[in-house]
Amino acid sequence: MPRARTIVLASASAATVAVALTAGYWYERPLLVTGTGYAAHNACALDVIAGRDDAASDLPPNPLVPVLRTRVTDDGAATTILGVLARQEAVAVDGYGCTLGGGEGDLPAATPVSGNVYTDLSLTEPGDDAVEAALAHAFGDDLDAEKRDALGTRGIVVLKDGELVAERYADGFDQTTPQLGWSMTKSVTNLLVGRLVQQGEISLDDDHLVPSWTDGRADITIRHLMQMTSGLAWDETYDLGTPITTMLYREGDMGAYVASQELAHEPGSYLQYSSGSTTLLCSVVTDGRGLADAPRAEVFAPLGLSSAVLEADAAGTPVCSSYMWATPRDWASIGQFALQDGEWNGEQLLPEGWMAESTTAVDTEVEPGSDGYASGWWSNARPDGSVVEEELPADAFFAEGHDGQWVVVVPSESLVIARLGFTPEADDNRVLSTAAALVDALR
Repeated sequence: MPRARTIVLASASAATVAVALTAGYWYERPLLVTGTGYAAHNACALDVIAGRDDAASDLPPNPLVPVLRTRVTDDGAATTILGVLARQEAVAVDGYGCTLGGGEGDLPAATPVSGNVYTDLSLTEPGDDAVEAALAHAFGDDLDAEKRDALGTRGIVVLKDGELVAERYADGFDQTTPQLGWSMTKSVTNLLVGRLVQQGEISLDDDHLVPSWTDGRADITIRHLMQMTSGLAWDETYDLGTPITTMLYREGDMGAYVASQELAHEPGSYLQYSSGSTTLLCSVVTDGRGLADAPRAEVFAPLGLSSAVLEADAAGTPVCSSYMWATPRDWASIGQFALQDGEWNGEQLLPEGWMAESTTAVDTEVEPGSDGYASGWWSNARPDGSVVEEELPADAFFAEGHDGQWVVVVPSESLVIARLGFTPEADDNRVLSTAAALVDALR
């Protein structure tokens, strides 16, 4: 074969390979960008909010870790594939943690927050033996190092009759370390909605929530979004490319993305767990009310939750499904506020009876695994009165988040337990058994 033709064929072959690689990259790019967005946001938020620097140890793993390259600076963090491809950047914004894709210029100044009665108390000294035994159980003192690490308990705060009676922290964490609550943020969103209802700004039965909804979606109400019965199509599976990861790591306007989903069920007829519903809810109820600052102004400031940060998307909407950080003491304060039905420092901040209604399980067809879901909170009693978690009293209710974040509230015992940790693998995070032991110990 003539040399010139060989060169031409080799060039054509190289071009074909280049085209194939380019096409393959763009085909896979949505998945890759999800992974780099996840890594950039996590690295930025962990550094800016918690003052920690090992996202791989502190937060759920990323399947692309072997090819990720992340750089953290004073302004945020950026992640690429092998230093070149699928770059995503998270920008640090004072008072709002980190935002993927920018948007920092659109965020209002964060409302100053201070004054929580629990913040400056001295670290609790060891007390009652039964209480200390319950905390030892929670931290896996009886386990070997590997199993104790898998259990991953990082902080527990116990309030009884409104008093701080016990707390404990893992090495590297203390009462000043904010921790990510993941879906416990949904319970705080319930409180934000309650504040706006009390002020007459919104009603739970408001519908026609999104101007583009001119079909059956117009019947979706605020109550439906709170109870996850909107009927909007959703997949909560945490894999690359699913709606939940697409919303969190690829969409600058998360509310608009959720609003674009089609109806899969008639509104009110089916409960499907959906972080999208709660994120859209925040987009709806905070529009025109300071957007990203609304949780601080309406919830954090009145309660004095000085450690609390609820991050926003690039459109300025709080990511109310997933992105609230706070110390265990401030998370416990959320539980105490709920226990007191919205009364704080002598002022009624929620409509009377709000928490009773908010912790009544939704009475409709429910997807598997959502037994006891109410309105941003989980009830320990099903609609038929049967108990979900038999270790605890029927009147208990919970905020729950990914990988073992819990706030347990037991009104009949005037008890609040906040448990923060990282438990992606252990079969039992010991939250329920610890709570049951504390109920017995503190009676």
